[in-house]
Amino acid sequence: MRTILLFTCLSIAKLSFGQEYYLFIGTYTHGPSLGIYVYKFDASTGEARPVDSIASQNPSYLAVSPNGKFLYAVNENGNQLQGEVSSYQFDKTTGKLSFLNKQQSGGSDPCYISESRNGKWLMIANYSSGTFSAISLGIDGSIGSIAQVIQDEGKSADTVRQEKAHAHSAIFSPDEKYLLCADLGTDKEMIFHFNPNAEKPLSTTRDSAVSILPGSGPRHIVFHPSKPIVYMVEELSGTVEAFHYTDGKLKSFQRLSCHPEGFTGQKGSADIHISPNGKFLYASNRGDANSLAIFSIDQVSGHLKLKGFQDVLGKHPRNFVIDPGGKFLLVANRDTDNIAVFSINEQTGLLKETGASIHVPSPVCLKLLRKN
Repeated sequence: MRTILLFTCLSIAKLSFGQEYYLFIGTYTHGPSLGIYVYKFDASTGEARPVDSIASQNPSYLAVSPNGKFLYAVNENGNQLQGEVSSYQFDKTTGKLSFLNKQQSGGSDPCYISESRNGKWLMIANYSSGTFSAISLGIDGSIGSIAQVIQDEGKSADTVRQEKAHAHSAIFSPDEKYLLCADLGTDKEMIFHFNPNAEKPLSTTRDSAVSILPGSGPRHIVFHPSKPIVYMVEELSGTVEAFHYTDGKLKSFQRLSCHPEGFTGQKGSADIHISPNGKFLYASNRGDANSLAIFSIDQVSGHLKLKGFQDVLGKHPRNFVIDPGGKFLLVANRDTDNIAVFSINEQTGLLKETGASIHVPSPVCLKLLRKN
């Protein structure tokens, strides 16, 4: 009897321990924020507690290395200054970050960073300069030299926001054969071949740029976890667009609003993610909406159907994250200095307030790393 009881207790403890994550929070530091904050997040309860913080200037987007040993941050210094990228060593035992080094980002106002699975490359989108950069990495996690800078050119329908190129994301395809790069300013999704062994790892392909409806402002994309489908959130039009994806090619098949019918306020969609089970898609809306749009995904066709909206309990929601178990969604509300925690109904995809909130100045980026 004691053996069974001990085994049960150990199993419960192991299950709970397996749902513990480190939560990395990137912020804007124009106000009281120090830089990057580290919390422990319990995905069995939705509770979080602070662990560490480290100074960094405007670390507005983060990337965790595939091995969990390093953290990378863009430093959005302002469009009159050269942007930078910083690297940090991360101790999973203590939850502490240690600064390694810093490098220029290859443009101004870097706003997105991703790392190749082999740990050799960082890809950066520099918003104000309209450039995409490939930067080498050392085996010790330190940032090396800029290997390649690709300058986009052009403009589009919105004369204020699309007066020139504005790079907004650089995201690897699941097989890492391609890098998909959104340019909000030119209404294009550019697709580059990625060769991790080349001195300059990015190369263009024929018909590699996909034109988006003028005035849309493509921002971020997400790949469906099991289907050859890509979903894109478009900032200026406040829409989400679905594409069939085949070997570096995109073909649009659906476009829906992320806002209620008849919405007349300012739009400003920001981020997009899919639940781990592949059944639901979420998109954050800033501007006057301050909401998350919730869509179901048809499991055969990939078509979206609007399910509803969730108030984010704050203002100016930027990046958000879903825990790998699909139980909780955390959204960073920049202008109210809070990260709201919602539970996810796995059957309907709808969200429920948990009452939990993490208070951090100007949070804009969230990343999770399994503790063990």
